[in-house]
Amino acid sequence: MNLSELLASLIFMDDEEIISFAASSPYRYKVYSIPKRNSEERRIIAHPSKELKFFQRVIVKQLSERLPIHSAAKAYTKGLSIKDNALPHANSKYLLKMDLKDFFPSINPSLFFKECRRHGIDFSDLDIELLEGFLFWKRRRATKLVLSIGAPSSPLVSNFILYKFDEDISRYCNSIGINYTRYADDLTFSTNKKDVLLKFPTKVRNTLNSLYDGQIKVNLRKTVLSSKAHNRHVTGVTLTNEGKLSVGREAKRNLSASIHSFTLQKLSNEEIFKLKGHLAHAEFIEPDFLERMVKKYGQEAIWELKHYTHSKN
Repeated sequence: MNLSELLASLIFMDDEEIISFAASSPYRYKVYSIPKRNSEERRIIAHPSKELKFFQRVIVKQLSERLPIHSAAKAYTKGLSIKDNALPHANSKYLLKMDLKDFFPSINPSLFFKECRRHGIDFSDLDIELLEGFLFWKRRRATKLVLSIGAPSSPLVSNFILYKFDEDISRYCNSIGINYTRYADDLTFSTNKKDVLLKFPTKVRNTLNSLYDGQIKVNLRKTVLSSKAHNRHVTGVTLTNEGKLSVGREAKRNLSASIHSFTLQKLSNEEIFKLKGHLAHAEFIEPDFLERMVKKYGQEAIWELKHYTHSKN
């Protein structure tokens, strides 16, 4: 891979200009924060400039042909969704959920190139310099380069980084009857064997530590063990005791009430468009729910809602 030649062939810049742009790229981000789910903490988002995004997308197209992604990884993969992440666990009695702490910011250039070498992927010195600049960002001049939450290249890089972990853990899980999937930084394990998952967090931590020298860690506060006696959720999808996927009772009650309001013409345009989105999600996760809504409110009302196209303005 000769990245500089590839980029030069796509844009009107010579090598020196590309190198200069790459050197300044870690500072070409708009930074803001959003609240973390179920937490008082805030997540730092670093959004690359329009020009930098172009370079990152070109690089992703090239790297995606060389960087392996494990089948256990369900996020950021075309054709896969949270439903695919939940399905392997639907018929299991026992569930373990774990979360990786500060996942993207824990990935730096040295870890990325270490994993590349592990897989026999080599880059020239110039390409290493360019990839460091284009794929990683700095919050401040004095801080280290890390993977950003917000760049189109970060999902591919993060999934690749965990390939070896996914491979080793999947092999071990298969040998002892455990299902494993990963959705970004959310790890999910399930089984029908009692007590097998009790000591499994230690296995996960030890595997991460041996592969990544302590750079990627588990968020201990978010480790959750549950069984069919309790509500079980995987990446926002409810697992029922009948081995099916659901959006959950409360969500369905709220949806039904909103559909009722829609039939009475009590919703604004904005509320209707939100309802359309929630209903589409519910139909995707739990198709039977839509059938029940059709029986309750009539096919005409549901058709009208699903095909609502009035302007938001």
